[in-house]
Amino acid sequence: MPIQFFIIIGYFCLTIGIGIYAKKKSTSSDAFHGANLGILMCVAAGTGEWLGGTSTTGVSEYGYTFGLSGAWYTLANGVGIIFLALFFAKLYRSLDTVTVPGIIEKFIGVKARIVSSVLLTFVMIVVGASQIIAAGTLGVSILGLDYNISVIILGIGFIVYTLAGGMTAIGYTNVMHLVAMYGGVVLAIVLTGKDIGGIQSLHMQLPQEPYFNMFSIGMPKVSSWIIASVLGACTAQAGIQPILAARDAKVAKKAALLTAFAVAPFGILTAVLGMVAKVRFPELANAKLALPTLMMNLSPLGGGLVLASIMAAILSTVAPIILAAGTMFTKDIYQRVINSEASDSKILYMSRVSTGIAGVICSVLALFMYGSARILDMVYFAYTIRGALFVVLLLGIYWKRTSSRGAIYGMWITGAVGLFWVVYQAIYGEFPINSAITETYAAVIAALVSTVIFSLIFKDDAKKNESLQVNEL
Repeated sequence: MPIQFFIIIGYFCLTIGIGIYAKKKSTSSDAFHGANLGILMCVAAGTGEWLGGTSTTGVSEYGYTFGLSGAWYTLANGVGIIFLALFFAKLYRSLDTVTVPGIIEKFIGVKARIVSSVLLTFVMIVVGASQIIAAGTLGVSILGLDYNISVIILGIGFIVYTLAGGMTAIGYTNVMHLVAMYGGVVLAIVLTGKDIGGIQSLHMQLPQEPYFNMFSIGMPKVSSWIIASVLGACTAQAGIQPILAARDAKVAKKAALLTAFAVAPFGILTAVLGMVAKVRFPELANAKLALPTLMMNLSPLGGGLVLASIMAAILSTVAPIILAAGTMFTKDIYQRVINSEASDSKILYMSRVSTGIAGVICSVLALFMYGSARILDMVYFAYTIRGALFVVLLLGIYWKRTSSRGAIYGMWITGAVGLFWVVYQAIYGEFPINSAITETYAAVIAALVSTVIFSLIFKDDAKKNESLQVNEL
């Protein structure tokens, strides 16, 4: 077997081992979900939401086709996290909850919490499935494994180390993943740069347009990414959970700022790798193959180390996502509604069960949706929901006339509009009204308009009291 196989498998086993080691520090439900985290643990766990398979193979694909402007994917995420850090990190941390739906309850009511928990859990499941597909594809293209076997093996590994150590395991392993990711892409640039004569040669061999224009990917795409990131960063459970678990509000804000600066530059490096692939392999049939093709043409040792960094990116994302899904079900549904008197040991048990089930669902979806464009449509839809929910939350925070029923109707209508936009575009190849009005814009407008209208129609004060009336649900 090639040396790349042993390097990747070794890295994967090391990750599982660290997760299992962390189990001894996850003996309570608070520790499992995250509590009293310092800056390093918050940053390490938080980066997992933003640096996954898309930030490596996805951005290198954009780099192959559009050049440096493909880096806007992670740059936009960085902008969104800075927005979160400056305006909401301290507020969120002060609310004494570990879930975004828990934040929503503080301003809109418990029923809105339940609805948002269902929608955001869907978001986590879809994004988790897309990452496991990326992992399975890596197993096929690099390791020569059958896709189904690859997904099953990797899926079991993801679940085992997340269930073992919870947030502590994610923090420990993501420190390693972050070092591996940056180390891997820098190593790749050094090794591949030698083959093409250095970065200066890259500049000479590729045209200024589009490869060295930061906006050649198109302003509609860039603006859509930035808006989606600003809105989504403030409702991204997997990214916000470490902030909610920070030692205090000051740590939460500092950690969010550092997370932004850890995330933003990564896309520039992977976009450059896509550009190097364009020079070396200008006639690739599929730009998605840019990074894997480049790595397989490195020396076995160098290529294996870089491929391990890609695996690290995927690992760093899947674990916090399935933990986030399990946390929302446990805290927002089970503990808040079903069994409010549950003991801590029971909550910890349910946390592990729900997190495990989330991992299994992600893996099953990955098995059935391999090679299907529908998973991408679902991911776009999922991100649309997340961003639009923040609009509803903003109204709940700053507009006193926001009602619980108005917010709930707004959430469901937003989901329906976002789904229609994505399905229409998938069928007809264009958006329903105008090509510039993407699913992000449509969902944000729908969230704002519908929540305002239904709040004016259904003027209820129940949201202020329904937290005391959970048993009536």
